[in-house]
Amino acid sequence: MLLILENDLLHWERMMVEIEGVPLHLAHPDELSVSWVGQEEVMRQLLAAWLVIDSEDLPMNPRLLGKPGVGKTTLAYAAAKRLGREVYIMQATVDTRPEDLLITPVIEGASKLRYVASPLVTAMLRGGIAILDEGNRMSEKSWASLAPLLDNRRYAESIVAGIKIRAHPLFRLVATMNDDASTFDLPEYIHSRLQPQILIDFPERHEELAILRENLPFGDDQILNYVTDFLQHAHVADERYTARDGINIARFAMKLAHENAAPPGPEALRTAITQTLGEEALRYVPRS
Repeated sequence: MLLILENDLLHWERMMVEIEGVPLHLAHPDELSVSWVGQEEVMRQLLAAWLVIDSEDLPMNPRLLGKPGVGKTTLAYAAAKRLGREVYIMQATVDTRPEDLLITPVIEGASKLRYVASPLVTAMLRGGIAILDEGNRMSEKSWASLAPLLDNRRYAESIVAGIKIRAHPLFRLVATMNDDASTFDLPEYIHSRLQPQILIDFPERHEELAILRENLPFGDDQILNYVTDFLQHAHVADERYTARDGINIARFAMKLAHENAAPPGPEALRTAITQTLGEEALRYVPRS
């Protein structure tokens, strides 16, 4: 029991830091079971952007742009893990406030505040990698609070806690951004700080099939090939269906077949496509 208590105390101490006399409670890193399959060129570009090649050099803050579901967050996470670093994912929304990005005050007991560091700030302090997910859903006011962090100053200032947080030399940041209409335009002064832009496109057929196999190792080859062909036909038409949709289609088709105690045939696959994407998606169903 004593050992458990000592370990708990050490863990609690590791999750606390003090800056300018203000104690901060840190966030926990994200632990995901994901891997990046194919498209090694975009992986190379992301890792290159994070490199520091001279004592006067600084890491860049790349942004990953692509349609929803093409694997932007997966790429960012897998790249961070290749470097053996802690990963902190910060989900951006239209309601994200500057204090959400940095430090949030929480009432703790009578007339007492506890300051909680965001995943982004925790990554800054621990030398981890922060993924700002769907960053172009945030307003300009929220982006403005990050401006000094994204240039050669590499710090953020919390008005709430009244402190300045400087980034660890090993801190890296990447922002993922959806290429769709439900987003804000980035302010120019932020746009120039989030470079380079790395485009994540639809994968080639062999890569897409490998992605399905990676996520559905129990999947039947005939089903996975059927769904891959469906996705490839949709890509040719520039439809927004992605490997994520394909995984859901294949998984649902297998569940339907299991429920019916029958091999998953074309009918189960067509039902899975309709229920996942709508009847209009049937136009991309393979002919054979």
